[in-house]
Amino acid sequence: MRRRRVDPETAGSPVGRVLGTSDATPLQFWVAVASGAYLQLDDVVVTSRELPDGSSVSIAGVVTAVRARHEGAAFDSDVFAIADGTLPAQVQEAAEITTTRVTPEVYVPPQPGAIVHRAKGEARAQALYFDRMDRQVPIGFGRDGEPLFLNADFIDGQRGAHVSISGISGVATKTSFATFLMYSMLRSGVLGGAGESANTKALIFNVKGEDLLFLDHPNTRLDDATRESYARLGLPAGPFPDVRVYAPPRAGGADATPDTNARMTGVDPFYWTLAEFCADGLLPYVFADADDERQQYTMVVHSVAAHLKKVAAPAEGAITLEGTRIASYEHLVDHLVEQLGDEATRFAWTGTAVGLGTVNAFARRLINSKRDLSRLIRGDLAQRRPHSINTAESAQLTVVDLHNLPDRAQRFVVGVTLKTEFERKEKSGTAKPLLFVVLDELNKYAPREGSSPIKDVLLDIAERGRSLGVVLIGCQQTASEVERRIVTNAAIKVVGRLDPSEASRTEYGFLPPAQRQRALIAKPGTMFLSQPDIPVPLCIEFPFPGWATRPGEAGEPPVSALRSIVQTKDPFAVVGASVGGLSDDDIPF
Repeated sequence: MRRRRVDPETAGSPVGRVLGTSDATPLQFWVAVASGAYLQLDDVVVTSRELPDGSSVSIAGVVTAVRARHEGAAFDSDVFAIADGTLPAQVQEAAEITTTRVTPEVYVPPQPGAIVHRAKGEARAQALYFDRMDRQVPIGFGRDGEPLFLNADFIDGQRGAHVSISGISGVATKTSFATFLMYSMLRSGVLGGAGESANTKALIFNVKGEDLLFLDHPNTRLDDATRESYARLGLPAGPFPDVRVYAPPRAGGADATPDTNARMTGVDPFYWTLAEFCADGLLPYVFADADDERQQYTMVVHSVAAHLKKVAAPAEGAITLEGTRIASYEHLVDHLVEQLGDEATRFAWTGTAVGLGTVNAFARRLINSKRDLSRLIRGDLAQRRPHSINTAESAQLTVVDLHNLPDRAQRFVVGVTLKTEFERKEKSGTAKPLLFVVLDELNKYAPREGSSPIKDVLLDIAERGRSLGVVLIGCQQTASEVERRIVTNAAIKVVGRLDPSEASRTEYGFLPPAQRQRALIAKPGTMFLSQPDIPVPLCIEFPFPGWATRPGEAGEPPVSALRSIVQTKDPFAVVGASVGGLSDDDIPF
């Protein structure tokens, strides 16, 4: 498609001229700022140059550095004489411009003395390649107060996929930006018609407090100015319209009551029955630490998982092993340890090539898992009762609460859920509808060193998810500690407030030096976003959330939030009417 060149003289007000005392190149030049004008970091400017054949070239760029100094001063102490008026001098400001676009693509330097204009309207859109984005995702506002956009082609798999968000915990607002990006994707209309957009699914793991459990509640702090900001971005200001929340059962409870405090309605419990645990081969996810895979006992893990899958017989959520009925995870662990400790039965579970020391190492770690996983792996609850996390049958946005779980249990839930969802997408054979996965603390689940079942799933998503319609939005404090292939496969890279030692790592080489330095002092809500379309990362500020981010902000809940999936089911159907064809006269319990 041919793009019309914008005349710089009609693009915006003049702010200065191309500097003649510093080299001007096609990719970078300096501008002397005119008296009474100013340029700040991230401003967009445009200039032009006439060619010998009479045609002109438009050169647009972004301000990446600004300086001011006295002209006429030779010594540091001259500043005092100049201030007293005894030494003639003047203040001159200059701005470094990094070229973003040349139209047409004739890469010549701008001429010293050429007038430079602040880019507005169509000129700004061309400088930032917004005119080439057929599907624009609103992501916030620039330093000039104008909207900024993300090319949806690089997030939904058409030309790229996946997002990496890095920054200091509690300051960088990584999760806040991830949820805003998710809201913008779902509500801006870039995903297609109403049907396709509605069928798109999102899965968010909540790992800190109960802040993400109220995404379907309006924010009571939302004011008219914020609503106007959303309107300028083309978005409605409000909560996510279709949300389902899952939480683990309370520890020690026999009725699978969801373990939440602030939100008591519209929450469904999730767990796995012993029958599912054995049939689906979930034992490796009990040993999900990256260091575990480097130990020899992982051989035992896979052998025991395979044998469990072979010999465990389902019994209404519980299992029977060689005539022994097992109705709890603790009982299963004790039974396995007993089998492994008996020479008459050990080799049937481990094979003959494994030493006793390796078996004991496996047994010790398995015993330690009883406290963490007992409430998640159950044999005392009916298998027909709704308890599974399945985004295909859930709401548009599924929130899985993990904050009350210990570390081992969090790893188990994340690993098994991602494995199940990824396998479901593989079996569907189509990338549509899309599934977005928002996962915080990515450096914990996919560390740079070692291997684990969770890391393998995340690598699979990073490398094959684009073709299967699974998009990872990963958040981490330190991108330098995340598996390189996951970070590399992210088409979109976002940075908030950074630790000084982290900012110097090569993973942030896409940031210009000035932006690296600014990332050390960035305030909450300010992010630097890099996308393939634009040569320079954009500094963005995203608006205040329209949804509640903590219980104290939550407004009136929607009707759908007052009841959970279990509460909306007919109790007789939940227990057994859908299985075995119970009549009205049958006793379902």
